[in-house]
Amino acid sequence: MTRGYISLGSNIDRDKYIAAGLQALKQQFGKLVISSLYESEPVGFSGDAFYNLVVGFDSDLDVDSVANILRQIEIDHGRATDSKKFSARTLDLDLLLYGELVLNNGNLQIPRKDIEHYAFVLEPLAEIAPTLKHPVHHLSYAELWQRMDKGDVLQRRMVLQKI
Repeated sequence: MTRGYISLGSNIDRDKYIAAGLQALKQQFGKLVISSLYESEPVGFSGDAFYNLVVGFDSDLDVDSVANILRQIEIDHGRATDSKKFSARTLDLDLLLYGELVLNNGNLQIPRKDIEHYAFVLEPLAEIAPTLKHPVHHLSYAELWQRMDKGDVLQRRMVLQKI
């Protein structure tokens, strides 16, 4: 069994799509470890604020199968197949980590660089996996969060309703 971590985000009908995304992930992977919900300003474009969180899950699937499941969940929940990186979205599911796997094959990047660059990814990851170590940097996610420059961080922790 491999432990993976997924970043969820939405800035279109946020409550609906975050709840739907969590339900779809539970149906696929069973029990989830769910971080707090964070509201953050969009990065790279102007638009409505995002809700973001990170979930942990366990699976026996290979990493490509997990990535395909996440993409299908996005599409099933209104994500355009041609959506740009920096744009509004109903549901964004990014596989951040998959066990100790280090991979960059053009389609998948594990661990995902977003962990190091975006507070809306690192803070919820550090919340649910504080002692887990980054497979490349060998620092815990709590240490990475502590070291992150938070001068430009525009996010706040929200209350996540039970799903």
